[in-house]
Amino acid sequence: MMQLYNSLTKKIEDFKPLKDGEISIYTCGPTVYDRAHIGNLASFIYADTLKRAMALEFPESKIKHVMNITDVDDKTIKRSQEEYPELEPMEALKKLTNHYEKLFMKDLEVIGIDIKQITFVRATDYIPQMQELIRKLVEAGIGYITDDGVYFSIKKYKEAGKTYGQLVDITAESTGAARVNNDEYDKDNIHDFALWKKQKPGEPAWDFELDGHNLKGRPGWHIECSAMSTGLLGQPFDIHTGGVDLKFPHHENEIAQSTAVGDENKLANLFFHSEHMLVDGQKMSKSLNNFYTLEDVKEKGFDPLAFRLLVLQSHYRNQAHFSWENLEATQNRLKNILNAAELRHQVMSQTEYAQDTSIDRSIADINEEIDKDISTPKVLETISSEIDGLESNGVLAEAETHYNKWLNLVDELLGLNLQSSTQNINDRHKQLIEEREEARKNQDFAKSDELRDELARQGIGLNDTSSGPIWYRL
Repeated sequence: MMQLYNSLTKKIEDFKPLKDGEISIYTCGPTVYDRAHIGNLASFIYADTLKRAMALEFPESKIKHVMNITDVDDKTIKRSQEEYPELEPMEALKKLTNHYEKLFMKDLEVIGIDIKQITFVRATDYIPQMQELIRKLVEAGIGYITDDGVYFSIKKYKEAGKTYGQLVDITAESTGAARVNNDEYDKDNIHDFALWKKQKPGEPAWDFELDGHNLKGRPGWHIECSAMSTGLLGQPFDIHTGGVDLKFPHHENEIAQSTAVGDENKLANLFFHSEHMLVDGQKMSKSLNNFYTLEDVKEKGFDPLAFRLLVLQSHYRNQAHFSWENLEATQNRLKNILNAAELRHQVMSQTEYAQDTSIDRSIADINEEIDKDISTPKVLETISSEIDGLESNGVLAEAETHYNKWLNLVDELLGLNLQSSTQNINDRHKQLIEEREEARKNQDFAKSDELRDELARQGIGLNDTSSGPIWYRL
C-alpha cells in the first residue's frame, strides 16, 4: 500500500484513488516570465517521481496529470512591458510568455520528464472559466466588486461555515480587513485577495461584464489554478502538487475559491508539497539573486540528469542542498549507475553466488521504500548496495532475466534514461577485449597492457574479475 504525507491532514496516509482506474494529479507549473531556476525544477522532478511511483503501484489506472502555465500575472505583465515596450500589451505578453514556455519545455525534457504524458494548460486559455467562477462567488456574496476589481471576502467565507487555514495555521489576529492587490503578499498578515483586476494603462485585458459593471481587465493569480484544475480534473481530484512556498497564499486561496460555493469542502484529496532547495543555506530565489538555471549546469559540463539525481538524493519533504561540489559527486554517482546499466551487455556464465535472489530482494526493497512516502534516498541506497555486488561479479547468466527486471524498475522509477543512454560497445572494442584476454592467458603482459591502453584511448576501461573482464566507459 502506498503511503503519502498529506499537507491537509499533517500526517502520512494510505493512498487510495478517488475513482477506480484513474488517478488525477494537478501540478502548479511555472510563471513564464524568465528561465525556471533549478529550485523550481526540483519540485517538478519530485512531482514526476510521484507520478512514476503511481504508475508502478497502480498499473491498471490511467494517470491524468495536468500542469498549468501562468502566462498572465503581475510578473509576466511587468516583464513584457520592459522587454517589448514597442508592442501592444497583449502582443508583448504573448511574445514573452511563448518564448519562456518553450524554454521550460526543453528544460523538462532534459531532466527526464516526459512532457507528452502531461496536459499543459495556459491561464489565458481559461479566462471564460475563471470569469464564471468569479461570477458564482459574487452571486454567493463571497466575492465583491470594488473600484479596482473583484475581491474574495475571507470573512464571508468563514461566516458560511468554511475553514480558511487548511494548509497553514491562521489566527484571528493575523487576518486583516484590508485588501491586497498584488499576487504575492506579506504572509504574516492575511487579507482579502484579488479575484479579478481592472485594467491599468498599458496592460493586456479581457472584457468582463458583471452585475452591470464593466470590469475589463485580467484575473488574479490564485483564481487561475482553481478554474484550470477543477475544469480538467473535476472536484475533488486526487493530488495537488507544488513547492512548499505555494502553501500560502496560493494553495490556501485556491482551496477557498474552489470550496466557497456548494457543499464540497475539498479541492484535492491530498496536497503533496516538496521542500526548498538551498544554496549557501538560503532558499534559492530570483529575488535574492542566488539562483542557477539548467543552462548554468550544462555550461559547467554537468549532465542535467546528474541534477535530477542530486534532487532525488534528498527526500521531497527535506530541504535539498545545492553546491557545485555536491553536483560533481552526484555526477560520479550517476556514472557509476550508468556503468551498472551497461552490464546487461556483458552477461557472464560463471555462477559465484545466488545473484538472482539478491536482485529479487533489491526489487522488493525498492518497491517497499518508494511506498513509504516516496523515500528516494532509501531507494538509492538499495540501488548502490546492489551495484556493489554487480561490479564485483558482472551479471551472471542465471540472473540475466532478474537483472533486466531490476534495471527496468530503476529506469521507470528514477527517470535517469539508463537503458537508452547505455549502448553496447562496438565490434572492434569486443575484438580488442578478446585479444587482450588471449594475451593474458598466454602471459604476454606487454601485449595485454598495450591492448588495455588502446581501449582506454577509445574511452573503454576494464575491470578484471574472476568471472572475466568487465568493461565500462571512462
